[in-house]
Amino acid sequence: MKRLPLVPVLLAIALCVASAALAADKPAAKAPAKAAATSATPAATTPPAEVDSLALLEKAVAKDSTKIENLYRLGVMYIDRDRPADAVTVLGKAYAKRPKDMKLMVNLGAAHDALGHGDIAQGLYKKALEIAPGDSVASCRLASSYYVSGKQQESVDILRGIIQRTPGAYCAYFQLGVAFADAGIYRDAIRMWQRVIELAPTSPEALSAQESITVLQKFVQ
Repeated sequence: MKRLPLVPVLLAIALCVASAALAADKPAAKAPAKAAATSATPAATTPPAEVDSLALLEKAVAKDSTKIENLYRLGVMYIDRDRPADAVTVLGKAYAKRPKDMKLMVNLGAAHDALGHGDIAQGLYKKALEIAPGDSVASCRLASSYYVSGKQQESVDILRGIIQRTPGAYCAYFQLGVAFADAGIYRDAIRMWQRVIELAPTSPEALSAQESITVLQKFVQ
């Protein structure tokens, strides 16, 4: 079978870091907050609103850095805007104050993953899973981190376990699609990504899945 450049797939992996972080404390069936905000706000006015909200939150944190929820929200915003080093700083402060907060662990792990600190990220995901065994978001993040670190079989095993426990966990189907495409198993990759679109049609993962399906279909016909 002819192999193709995996540009859409690599983009999908990068997207998953941010989207998984944003989804850490949201039910899987709901669209991530960013997608909802984009659809509800005219495109011409969205960028200034986002800049203002980030600036306002930065000022609030600078004035009072003891409010953990503000630190958390700022860290997620930094991840969403490809500022993982800043995210590590603010989420690290929040985590130091609340070391058993699962959403802080997962998002701090996502920020470390984005910086290439896989070992640190994986440690945080494992701690989160000690608090909530089987949590789909923490498990997906751990699987993704393993995959990027070269532990492909461990990653796939985790993803299959997630799907068995939680059939609606679209993050697992998304990552399995990445693994299949990377291995050149394009039909199975398409099947996994179609499942993502069925489960979470308005999610960023679904958008990337659809774009990648369009590319792969040219190679399986």
